[in-house]
Amino acid sequence: MKISCLRTDLANAVSNVSRAVSSKAAIPALEGVLIKAYDNSLNISGYNLEIGITTDIDVTIQEEGEIVVSAKLFLDIVRKLPEEIVMIETDERMVTYITCGNVDYQIVGMSSIEYPDLPTFEQTDMITVNAKTLREMIRQTVYAVSDNNAKPIYTGSLFEIEDGLFRIVAIDGYRMAIRSENVDSESKNKFVVPGKTQLEVLKLLGDDEQNVDIIIGQRHITFKVDNYRVISRLIEGNFIDYKTTIPTDVKTEVIINTRVIINSVERMSLLNNDRIQSPVRCNFDNDEIKLSCASAVGRANDSISVSIMGEKVEIGFNNKYLLDALKNCDTDEIRLALSGPIKPMVIKPVKGDSFLSIVVPMRLSNEG
Repeated sequence: MKISCLRTDLANAVSNVSRAVSSKAAIPALEGVLIKAYDNSLNISGYNLEIGITTDIDVTIQEEGEIVVSAKLFLDIVRKLPEEIVMIETDERMVTYITCGNVDYQIVGMSSIEYPDLPTFEQTDMITVNAKTLREMIRQTVYAVSDNNAKPIYTGSLFEIEDGLFRIVAIDGYRMAIRSENVDSESKNKFVVPGKTQLEVLKLLGDDEQNVDIIIGQRHITFKVDNYRVISRLIEGNFIDYKTTIPTDVKTEVIINTRVIINSVERMSLLNNDRIQSPVRCNFDNDEIKLSCASAVGRANDSISVSIMGEKVEIGFNNKYLLDALKNCDTDEIRLALSGPIKPMVIKPVKGDSFLSIVVPMRLSNEG
């Protein structure tokens, strides 16, 4: 292989692809990136047997070929090169020569034969989503994906498409997040995408109006984001019937400024840390929310004047779970709906139903 290309293009591609590379893999080749030079294009791939990221950049090819090189070393070298034009050449001993200006490196590569094939699958469905929309949908739900492998199905989010509505649902037993958007699709489908895959897709999504193709197979999925393709397995199993978990017997309702309640909960959270997890106590009564927290390091109190509709209620929450839900609301005001002191609280927009979050309360002691 003998090619020349732009350093910036190469560095960006290797940086993004490297996120799918294993740092410690049973197969040594998986600690590298696979580079293939054919038809005036350089294909670069990273793969960890769960997620693969691949992309193409324009290059000038003098001799076609392919090789695997250490992802970390190759990226470190490319980032430090002094000029924009990079020459890369390999020989029959799998030595890779990298030349840029007065700098040259020789690094040992591996045969591409040792690199496992990225998954290929038959497409059964496809939907197209605006990149900015998909970014917000993932961002506002992925925080509620479980990190407990005891129930693998909840380490991913349910993607559901029906009647022109695209919905992402994440749940971990303590909270649930739902985000919905209209899409131009007649598909009816549902599948579970790993949270780790969504986080990699999220890093590639920009704040623009380009479209993302989501290509669905029986057991795999591909996200085509700009010039990148993120390939992942789907999680098999039965996702909970999430609609039945949403409380409907609302007894107390509040419309409140999102930033105001976030700031108050953050003030109460200062008394908690990784070792101390005391609930943030919220008392809804007399058109006022009284917030308090008592832990081994002290006490804190705050109050927010707000119109309360319905019954008075006192309820406690894990501060992190509550803040995650509040911070991922995308409206200036939100509606809090409560069904009692031991039932989950629902957080949703004042108008419409584009998002919905549920936070399960903590049991409170009798101390006020």
